[in-house]
Order: sequence, then structure tokens, then C-alpha cells
Amino acid sequence: MSVVEPGEGMKRVQFARRLRHEMTDAERRLWSKLRNRSLGGYKFRRQMPIEGFIVDFACVEAKLIVELDGGQHDLAAEADRRRTEAIGTAGYLVLRFWNRDVLTRMDGVLEDIRAALALRAPSD
Repeated sequence: MSVVEPGEGMKRVQFARRLRHEMTDAERRLWSKLRNRSLGGYKFRRQMPIEGFIVDFACVEAKLIVELDGGQHDLAAEADRRRTEAIGTAGYLVLRFWNRDVLTRMDGVLEDIRAALALRAPSD
């Protein structure tokens, strides 16, 4: 997840656009499974600004965020916790997966996301 200072509207949008073009292998693979309502008909957005942060993937309908973490996040656990808490105050649930999980056990990652969607999605 990338940090952007509040009030930097245009810079935030430009930064999010740049991140969409510079996705990691894990992000590309997961995006191929989430895009075009491929996962249970839910719409996901990638590199979306929320609460002053740019999140990897967001399903606004279910208020669900999916974050992929690489090795650098091992050293930033406290910062990630604070970001998760800040985004949670806006009503979002944040799911975190390691990049290697997406690359080696995609079915399990997708099942975890499906389960969260089932719990979070608004009922008709």
C-alpha cells in the first residue's frame, strides 16, 4: 500500500495511475482473477485512493480491501497496522496476503477473498 498525504488530490490520482502501470507479478496475476467482475460478480478497482492511502485492490460494494505485501512489508509491520486501522475507520475490511501466496497458492487466496465477500456484501 502506498502512502499519499491528504490534500494532494491530483498528485494522488497521478501516483495511482503510475502504480497501475507498474504492478508486481503477484499484483498482475491477482488482478487477472479480480478484474471484469470475474470473482463472484464483484467489481474490484486497483490502486485506488482511500483515506489518504492507495490500496492495491478495493471492492467498494463490499467495503473490502485486498493488499499484497512483499518482503519490504516485513520491516513495516507497524506502519501497515496503522494504515489498516485508518482504512478500517472508513468501514473497510483489509485482507493482507504475501506476494508468494498469490504466486504459489492462488486458489486459497481467492477462496479467502470469496469468503470475505460473502460476509461483507450487502444483502438484497
